[in-house]
Amino acid sequence: MLLHEFDPSRAAVINPWGIIKPVPDCPRVGVSCFERGTFERMVERLGGMEIMRLKKANWDAPVYRTEYKGVEIALFEAYVGAAGCVGDLEELFAAGVEKLVLFGTCGVLDRSIGDCGIIIPTAALRDEGASFHYAPPSDEIAVNPKYREEFLEILNEHNCTYTQGKVWTTDAFYRETAEKMERRKAAGCVCVDMECSAVAAVAWFRGKEVFHFFHASDNLDGGEWEAWSLSQNANITGKDKAALLALELAVRIAERED
Repeated sequence: MLLHEFDPSRAAVINPWGIIKPVPDCPRVGVSCFERGTFERMVERLGGMEIMRLKKANWDAPVYRTEYKGVEIALFEAYVGAAGCVGDLEELFAAGVEKLVLFGTCGVLDRSIGDCGIIIPTAALRDEGASFHYAPPSDEIAVNPKYREEFLEILNEHNCTYTQGKVWTTDAFYRETAEKMERRKAAGCVCVDMECSAVAAVAWFRGKEVFHFFHASDNLDGGEWEAWSLSQNANITGKDKAALLALELAVRIAERED
């Protein structure tokens, strides 16, 4: 099978460090989210200076150097979908980012989690293609090997309930069939997303640290799909709370490394 021919060579024909040069004064810690409305409110609140742009054929996104509680942070909007997200992370790592807090929406496979409930993935089922180019083939990949205890402390300090469990990462959200969902639930998955397993793989391959968490946005646990807060303008309070948690963890990570 093509996806089983993992090549561990660090260099490829095209390399991120050949496209992106180190950015002067690039923060070592980054924060990113997938939802544009949340990202725009973070930029409006924190401000910052644009230090580079992530450019693709159909994507042009600024990266800002901003500050939260005295800690410099690289703030950017993550690309939705495993392949595009991994490409952007490769370029951010080449620019100088070493550690990243990434958060975004997910669909729940357990309706008891509730809208905007915080989910910490412990492992990801690899039902996408990008991760197999960054890690040997396997059904699952470990997620969040560092900073879990720090994040749990932050959640407790902010009186946030949370769920821990596996995430099903898939490229094809229109092919999330009822039969597949039952199999994923039986494997221990509590939610579904499009990037987590690939993000974990590229972080492992490049020797970087990424902490990835979700806030529930829609429900697939039932006979019919429920959109919940998937709309940009829905449950802004819950989404901004997730952004606050991400920023607090970025500060904790920076302080730990000093």
